[in-house]
Amino acid sequence: MTDNDDLFGGAAAKRAAPASARNAAVKVSRPAPQQGTPGEAGYDASAIEVLEGLEPVRRRPGMYIGGTDEKALHHLFAEVIDNSMDEAVAGHATFIEVELEEGGWLSVTDNGRGIPVDPHPKFPKKSALEVIMTTLHAGGKFDSKVYETSGGLHGVGVSVVNALSEILEVEVARGQTLYRQIFARGLPQGKLETVGRVLNRRGTKVRFKPDHQIFGKDAHFQPRRLFKMARSKAYLFGGVEIRWKCAPSLIEGTENVPAEATFKFPNGLKDYLLHDIEGKDLVTDQLFSGKITKPGSHGSLEWAVAWMTNEDGFSISYCNTVPTPDGGTHENGLRIALLRALREHAERVGQSKRMAAVTTDDVMATCASMLSVFIREPEFQGQTKDKLATVEAGRIVENAIRDTFDHWLAAAPQQANKLLDWVIDRAEERLRRRQEKEVARKTATRKLRLPGKLADCSNAGAKGSELFIVEGDSAGGSAKQARDRASQAVLPLRGKILNVASAGREKLHQNQQLSDLVQALGCGAGSHYKDSDLRYEKVIIMTDADVDGAHIASLLITFFYRQMPRLIDGGHLYLAVPPLYRLTQGSKSAYARDDADREKLMKTVFKGNGKVEIGRFKGLGEMLPAQLKETTMDPKKRLLLKVVVEADDRPEASDAVERLMGNKPEARFAFIQERAAFADEADLDI
Repeated sequence: MTDNDDLFGGAAAKRAAPASARNAAVKVSRPAPQQGTPGEAGYDASAIEVLEGLEPVRRRPGMYIGGTDEKALHHLFAEVIDNSMDEAVAGHATFIEVELEEGGWLSVTDNGRGIPVDPHPKFPKKSALEVIMTTLHAGGKFDSKVYETSGGLHGVGVSVVNALSEILEVEVARGQTLYRQIFARGLPQGKLETVGRVLNRRGTKVRFKPDHQIFGKDAHFQPRRLFKMARSKAYLFGGVEIRWKCAPSLIEGTENVPAEATFKFPNGLKDYLLHDIEGKDLVTDQLFSGKITKPGSHGSLEWAVAWMTNEDGFSISYCNTVPTPDGGTHENGLRIALLRALREHAERVGQSKRMAAVTTDDVMATCASMLSVFIREPEFQGQTKDKLATVEAGRIVENAIRDTFDHWLAAAPQQANKLLDWVIDRAEERLRRRQEKEVARKTATRKLRLPGKLADCSNAGAKGSELFIVEGDSAGGSAKQARDRASQAVLPLRGKILNVASAGREKLHQNQQLSDLVQALGCGAGSHYKDSDLRYEKVIIMTDADVDGAHIASLLITFFYRQMPRLIDGGHLYLAVPPLYRLTQGSKSAYARDDADREKLMKTVFKGNGKVEIGRFKGLGEMLPAQLKETTMDPKKRLLLKVVVEADDRPEASDAVERLMGNKPEARFAFIQERAAFADEADLDI
């Protein structure tokens, strides 16, 4: 949960690098016009500011890496490891080493050819290495003779990392000689030096420490995120071995992140998808997977596809080992290929009429797909490369997968017919939903009787509207009086809702509270979910600031994660943060969210003479409407936590939900045992 928005990096601002992202950027300052020459006086050549070298990157980092948040910080690692992966894909490197050190240092080493160190033809006083590290749009990726396919084609990646690093060291082992050069905030700290001879080493090592002037003093690499990013690269290219190493002190208390590990997956994406859908029920017994490599042609691709019975689908794609979380032309090619091959099979078995209404959305509704393409000179939308725009990629994927999928269907007719019926059922469900009348606000209000009565807002549209889900009628009464009737709706629920992670389908459908909630939202659930039908822009879980409140919030989050994951993906789900204490000293008062916040206020706001009265709220129902509005519901004063599941966190999130909320008590017991050392009896309410 976070106030802000990686697979392998999650969702910072995605903006294309504008034309000003070159070696020099121009900034125009306009002094105030003087009398007699309106708009002209003072505006001459001296008003034009020229930013040289890497200065534009430091001045506007968001233009190059999407921002300065946690995702942008980890994008630095992606840029460096992509260069090493390009060496591996080109057949020049067999392993890549990633090491996270204490003090914030991160290094990436490969055994490729090594960055050239001879003088650059255009800059004879500089080595090619220095030119690459200090000049935007300089690199070997622009020439397809050097790299058939590459993940970094903008020519700004490693130089941007250099610009945004406090210190960056480059070591190159080339021709049995080791070279080194050090940079500080993009500036060389001396010429390229020859360290000496090395007999059993080749390749490049980049070791850097991000600049806290750019990312903030508290910014640091997350071992779990780096670990998954490194592992994903090994899945994407079966011929490379990736070695992971992390300082033990950095992973204390972090699950599933070892101090050392080695990744090598010969089956590539098939292994990746099997890992992600482990334990899920599938429509067909086997995955549809394959790999097509055409040396010397325009591109090659690899894919793995499965259809799940009880889960919403997902698509994960890459281009030249670079993740494309926003999809693009290659994903469109996959969707079209699957649909057209299924239509051809339907025609062979006499089901073409039933198949006529099926769309790509029906085919992909419960489909888990992974796709990786390698093409020359790909075009992305934005420097962060979140979406592939190369039109040719769609044609390559469609032609290759359509024929292969058609043969796969013909080779297993029983499985093919089972899949065909499944997809047609999804289409028929969609059509039935379209025929249903849209639930109007008045209808929803009439259907929701006590104890689940909806007090709706007067806004006609979803934009700007908020739904507060509260526990109990008492809290609901206070919330209804505290709300802004124009934009804020309140839905009280009775106690703890059904745990959907351990309940069966029948129990889920029969639960009146969840049925009321789904109907109030208006967007449907599961495969019926439709974001455009959501009646509120924000859905806010507002529970008591105690253990029971946290449990109810966990149950609701589990419901949304399992039944409406796209509501979370759309950034609609939030947690309210009500206070637990009210502190008063004379005419002075303040609210504290928890014990730590209370102690902080005691040392800052209420220090000095005078008795401080501390009142603890037993629940939202005990708060006066004015207090509830002031602390929790007023958009100008409140604190909201956005519920976010990053793309690369989905497998672990699913595992955590199943472990903690599923129907296996032994899994929860093991979780408690693992964390028994963190419990502090002094903090327990006895």
